[in-house]
Amino acid sequence: MPPKIEEPRSVIYVDGIHLGRKAVVLIASDERHVLGWHLCRAENSRGWSALMQRIAAPEVVVSDGGDGFPKALRKTWPRATWPRAHHQRCIFHAFSQVKRYTTSKPRTQAGAELYGLAKALLGITTLKEAQGWAEAFLAWPERWDDFLSERTKTEEGRYVLAHERLVKARRSLARLINAGTLFTYLDPRLEHLAPLPATNNRIEGGTNAQLRAMLRDHRGLSIERRLKAIFWWCCMHSPSPLHAAEILRAMPTDGSIRAKYERLNQQDKLQETIPQWGDAIVWSELHRSEPYRMDWD
Repeated sequence: MPPKIEEPRSVIYVDGIHLGRKAVVLIASDERHVLGWHLCRAENSRGWSALMQRIAAPEVVVSDGGDGFPKALRKTWPRATWPRAHHQRCIFHAFSQVKRYTTSKPRTQAGAELYGLAKALLGITTLKEAQGWAEAFLAWPERWDDFLSERTKTEEGRYVLAHERLVKARRSLARLINAGTLFTYLDPRLEHLAPLPATNNRIEGGTNAQLRAMLRDHRGLSIERRLKAIFWWCCMHSPSPLHAAEILRAMPTDGSIRAKYERLNQQDKLQETIPQWGDAIVWSELHRSEPYRMDWD
């Protein structure tokens, strides 16, 4: 159903809408239109690749850090192509991830400082400010090295990090710095596109907010009809929407959607019953060349 986008966009926003335990619709959009959508059971590299393969590589893609997206980006929109698909990680989601670990009212001084550093991301507008922030962030673990290395003993007798949540929060930001996706919107090589977005608010507050409002207004729909409602909305907001009759001909039926999920569930059940390495029946245990077993004492 999604159109094939052959004209490259400068900036593309990607995000996913979760409708259930095994239903998520991945969506890509520009400033005005929905460019593509893909139904999968979870955010992973295969799902993201399927979405991106029908869209020409943009110069910048903004994401919230969904599972598997970096791998799909390297595979589908690699830097070797032109235009190069530079990745901007939404800084609001980067801040929110730290907030989940530290809370908005940290109980320790180290946590308060890290929370303040993460919150400061939202106000960075120049490359000089970004460099200053990076230096402050790198100095934080050095200052609190002994504190972060403290360990505590569990009831099982194992020793674990006493401040594991702070360590995880630090790692979440360190990964983005090492990947070079935190300050792409300030990259001098992309000045011709300035101002570039630092967040994916365009798709969160535009496309996805309207989709969620539509689903709230029509609460009570089955999962199949919620999916069809999203498909229809995306079709009507694509760059060249089809005529209603054409959309109806291409729209999957409730039965076809249900059949896909039943087939996938059967495959999962089959995989769970396949013996894993070391669990399979050994041929020699049931077949022998001698008339009597020779392995008994």
